[in-house]
Amino acid sequence: MSSTPSLLQVRDLRVDVGERTVLRSVSLDVPAGALVVLMGANGSGKSTLGMALAGHPSYRVVAGSARLGDTDLLGLPAHERSRAGLFLSFQSPPDVPGVKNNLFIRTALNAVREARGQEPQDAFDFLSSAKQGAKQLGLPEAMLGRPVNEGFSGGERKRNELLQLSLLQPRLALLDEIDSGMDVDGVRAVVELVARLRAKGTAFIVISHYLQMIEQLQPDAVLRLDQGCIAETGSVELARGIARTGFARAAVEA
Repeated sequence: MSSTPSLLQVRDLRVDVGERTVLRSVSLDVPAGALVVLMGANGSGKSTLGMALAGHPSYRVVAGSARLGDTDLLGLPAHERSRAGLFLSFQSPPDVPGVKNNLFIRTALNAVREARGQEPQDAFDFLSSAKQGAKQLGLPEAMLGRPVNEGFSGGERKRNELLQLSLLQPRLALLDEIDSGMDVDGVRAVVELVARLRAKGTAFIVISHYLQMIEQLQPDAVLRLDQGCIAETGSVELARGIARTGFARAAVEA
């Protein structure tokens, strides 16, 4: 993909969920500022990869390694992986009743700033930047004062994930079907935000089946996941081929 040293290095990762092995052996490298699109049929393990790297307790890593820069991700609890610079957007962002959105995001931001050796951001400065970010993403300002995702539409939940991404500015972001439930303006907001953060060095793994967005993102590589392994690696042409023929035909041809 690139001669640049990898920010994310995953080697022979095997992940079990309950009694079932979902990822059998996954290896990949993602340099800083690079974007990798991950495609695969339902149940191929795409979301499992993100959850395992983020440290979800239901996704048990039984073999392999994963490093973010010099950090051994698998040796850290989930909150420390976030502090190290990992961000995961949920395919279905949950409600967090009773916790105001602005307090939730500011608390997360200041935890990350502390890990970076930066001063915490006060409420006034945070609210100013949050309002600006919400406006850029088409998220109503009133959503900042409401409980996290409570009563939000599907598109608003995804925009709220993007707001967190824009403010946290992680080293690596895994976006799990961020386009799901988005209208055309929402997809445009995704593409624009990703481009801005890539220019600052953020690396991305984007899970998507939406060819138009994939083309606009201009990925460095497209990977097809099949039966818990990376079965094929290519350019955006691989995504176009999958869109034409489907995953079953792609697997036969590979």
